Amino acid sequence: MTTRRTDLVGHLRRARRTTRTAVLAAVLAATGLAIPPSAVQPTDVSLVKIRHAQGVATGGDDVVWILAVGSDARPGQEMTRARGDALQMVGINTRTGSATAIGVPRDSWVAIPGHGREKINSALYVAGPRGMAGAMSDLVGIEPDYVVVTRFPFFEDMVDDIGGITVSNPRRFSDPYLKKEGFAKGRVHLDGYNAMAFSRIRKGLAGGDFDRSANQQRTLRGIHARIRSQADEPGFIERGVMTVLAHTDTNASPAELFEIAQAVAQVDPRRITTCVIGGRIGFVGAASVVFPDVAQARRLGREARQDAALRHC
Repeated sequence: MTTRRTDLVGHLRRARRTTRTAVLAAVLAATGLAIPPSAVQPTDVSLVKIRHAQGVATGGDDVVWILAVGSDARPGQEMTRARGDALQMVGINTRTGSATAIGVPRDSWVAIPGHGREKINSALYVAGPRGMAGAMSDLVGIEPDYVVVTRFPFFEDMVDDIGGITVSNPRRFSDPYLKKEGFAKGRVHLDGYNAMAFSRIRKGLAGGDFDRSANQQRTLRGIHARIRSQADEPGFIERGVMTVLAHTDTNASPAELFEIAQAVAQVDPRRITTCVIGGRIGFVGAASVVFPDVAQARRLGREARQDAALRHC
């Protein structure tokens, strides 16, 4: 009897989730049709579906991989044809609630399929989101299901919209241009601008590009914690998805966006693991680059590919 009741409860939950997703998709579609062309927002997010993923089934047994890229596009510049600034390969296990982020220093000297060897941040410029996905796949051994590219002003607005985030900062650092007064050591609350600065500063950090990538992962943890704390509020996920959709150029469906948001909200903070790929600083001609530890990158990929969990860094 207990087993039958448990199965029934599970069936009802799945039915409610499926119905909720279908309703949201219909609402989003109707909203899109109702907005006049003059009111369309500028594109601040690009979400490109790379692999033949069948959507994100929360409660299923899939691991979805999302390559998150911050574009340093200037005003008027095409966002997906600029250089990538923040590069994080994020895996989410929708069955166990675990998640991981593998950070890649932006100056990593890698192979860009069809374009020879270059800094990985230039993959977006020369080959777009799919080229960035190819470069990351070649380095880590994981092909992302989706590539999401955002402009930094939209990132700032998003952090402000969720009420800011809190990060655990292991060291005090500053930057004369982005944050002259610096960030204190310890738990720090960040609004949108300061979350951007915390994620982008490199020169004030002892570990340079490597420490910056680690700070980006701390920012992602802060965003997740804030989303998770509000996820059960009626309409929170739906409002967030509709806001993102209004600013997004994507080949994914509204229902997929909703399922991705649900998957993020359901990640267990205790089951998040992160690692930044190491390497050494060197030169190619006059350009300073990072020669990434390819063996480590491939090991991290093999370790996390199936379950989105890292046991070593």
